[in-house]
Amino acid sequence: MTAPPMFPGFDGLMTLSRREGVDIRPTLLRVLTDLYVQSNVHSIDEEQQFVELTSRLIDQVDDATRAAVRARLSIYPNTPTAIAQRLSLRTAAPGQRVPQAERIEPAEPSVPTARPPTEAQLRSSNLSMQPDDASQINEMFFAANASERALILHNLADTPLKPAARIYQPRAERAIETLQMAAFAADGENFIRELGDALILPAKVAERVVNDPGGEPLACAAMALGMSGELFERVLMFLDPALGGSVNRVYRLSRLYDNLSERSALIMVAAWRGATVATTRAKYRAALYDDERQRARAAQPQSRPAVQPGASVLPRTGTDRDSGS
Repeated sequence: MTAPPMFPGFDGLMTLSRREGVDIRPTLLRVLTDLYVQSNVHSIDEEQQFVELTSRLIDQVDDATRAAVRARLSIYPNTPTAIAQRLSLRTAAPGQRVPQAERIEPAEPSVPTARPPTEAQLRSSNLSMQPDDASQINEMFFAANASERALILHNLADTPLKPAARIYQPRAERAIETLQMAAFAADGENFIRELGDALILPAKVAERVVNDPGGEPLACAAMALGMSGELFERVLMFLDPALGGSVNRVYRLSRLYDNLSERSALIMVAAWRGATVATTRAKYRAALYDDERQRARAAQPQSRPAVQPGASVLPRTGTDRDSGS
């Protein structure tokens, strides 16, 4: 069954969980639950897909994550019955909207759960994204709406994915100054060019980041450079008149920027770079395959001539015999 529209790319991200040393299943379960409880009404297909995906994760996450999801769904009025039973939640009785959690009997003593990794440990992780995984995260982010993007960025901070390296500070400061001048002049072309150069992004990717109507990708790019919140608001208002003219959108992005972590922003930069590699590989894979076949044909052994060069003997003529006599 395909992933629900509210969380596109879920199956692709699950490949990260199956890779040795990488376990983002707790984060995926939290994100999936947060997205589901945002709406009180779901179609039958959405509910079935939520039950299927959640059931795949509940028994595979740590106790702390399971408890957090249980607490979130215990106050949600429309928790699916199958998930409520898995989490020992009472289903809603007639006239009762909120399912109540049952009392959990003390479990047998078990080995204490390991503490979650600190930020320093996460930063020192070597779990780099593969290009295909980066492409999945990239497309999932751009396909999401505003609230879903905010949740994705919030949860990326806790994943063991390796972020892109910080931009060299003098280069970042020079880029911020150039971006500020380009924004005040409403010079989108130079703004895109400078942003792409500073973040080491292709022109098409930088253009997609800057021209995205939601503004969240631009917030990630600005945070990756270390731009202040006040300056980011000014850039929003001057760079795109349509975006800057909407007070609500500027205020929403300003709040997002205040809560956005540098780590999440740098993970998105890493995803943009990795997605570019995946696209390039896919573009040239067919051509390279044909080249291999052509080289194989050219390398086929050719038949040797009956007489090798230099081995032929000129026929003796009668003139030679006469001259020798």
